[in-house]
Amino acid sequence: MNLYLLRHGIAVAGDEPGIESDSERPLTPKGIKRMRKAAKGLRRLGISFDAILTSPLIRARQTADIVSEALGLQSQLQEISGLAPESSVDNLLFGLTRFQNREHLILVGHQPLLGETAVFLLRGKHDSSLDIPLKKGGICRIEIDSIPPGKPGALHWLLTPKQVRLLGDRARKS
Repeated sequence: MNLYLLRHGIAVAGDEPGIESDSERPLTPKGIKRMRKAAKGLRRLGISFDAILTSPLIRARQTADIVSEALGLQSQLQEISGLAPESSVDNLLFGLTRFQNREHLILVGHQPLLGETAVFLLRGKHDSSLDIPLKKGGICRIEIDSIPPGKPGALHWLLTPKQVRLLGDRARKS
């Protein structure tokens, strides 16, 4: 199974007027534009994704909507509470057990949860001495044997937001 950990795009600041809580922070216009380019880059990878799972927070849901539209997977988009920022790696993995039979899952969420999840998948245990930071719009691919993993997974790639957007730009020029 391949898990693609995608951090949400650029969101408005928490102290922006009209924003009452962290959960209400939407993507900025720049964040939307960049995620559209990144989504084209993901499409260019040619992977047959089985589903897109997202945090219920607005900025993650908007990111997932953009990606699902670009990949033609609107019907395969689901919100799961295990991807919310206040969740834990253990809760996320428990929530993913029902997707055990899938081959390629995109998980759209937040730092530090995504980074902590990546570390757990790669080390087979919690390890606060290792940090895998995903920038906003960044994505990595980790292959695991099962959920929860029976052995440490393999990091196949980690792309910065700019690299994913450049893939999208190349798709336009091809």
